[in-house]
Amino acid sequence: MPATLHFPTAVYCEPLQKIGLKRINSEIATECDQLCDFDDAGREWSEKNYPGGYTSYASMNQLHRFSSTFETLERKLAKHVKAYSKILDFDLKGREVYMSDCWVNMMPPGTTHGLHLHPQSFISGTYYVQTPADCPGIKFEDPRLDRFMAAPPRKAKTSPANETFVTYPAVAGNVVLFESWLRHEVPANQSDEERISISFNYAWR
Repeated sequence: MPATLHFPTAVYCEPLQKIGLKRINSEIATECDQLCDFDDAGREWSEKNYPGGYTSYASMNQLHRFSSTFETLERKLAKHVKAYSKILDFDLKGREVYMSDCWVNMMPPGTTHGLHLHPQSFISGTYYVQTPADCPGIKFEDPRLDRFMAAPPRKAKTSPANETFVTYPAVAGNVVLFESWLRHEVPANQSDEERISISFNYAWR
């Protein structure tokens, strides 16, 4: 090949486990509802910063530290984070990799989540709990977008490596991992039901 692909951006997507996902997701969804009812500070913050929806991001963002349900989820996510780190060739020998943040996102119809990234972590991700038909996936932006300068437009059909934006569908039971510097968003929920996901960050020391 006369051209070699450099500087790739790897996104990881796999089911959390092979069986038992409906039971796990039912337990998590129930706890999410309870958390939303309990978390007055989170609902107040969401009214201003997450219109129409609820997130525990600014109020209860270390759920894995005090909830057995989310502690179990953390243990199950660990093998995926390890596999993804291996794909990225990170040298983590003798280092501790740990979940630093974990929070709930509940998106009723019409709720959206604008472009953002996750500072002070190296791997971030989402786990899908409830994904009604026609609900949005997670949309990633080419990190070189502000450097294209005089580049012509891309063809309507491009290879995955040359896409400017790529969307991973929201599928209940799936884990999506990405490097924390990669900007992403969730478009407006066009379904008639609530979309529920768990977001999280990993750090190392």
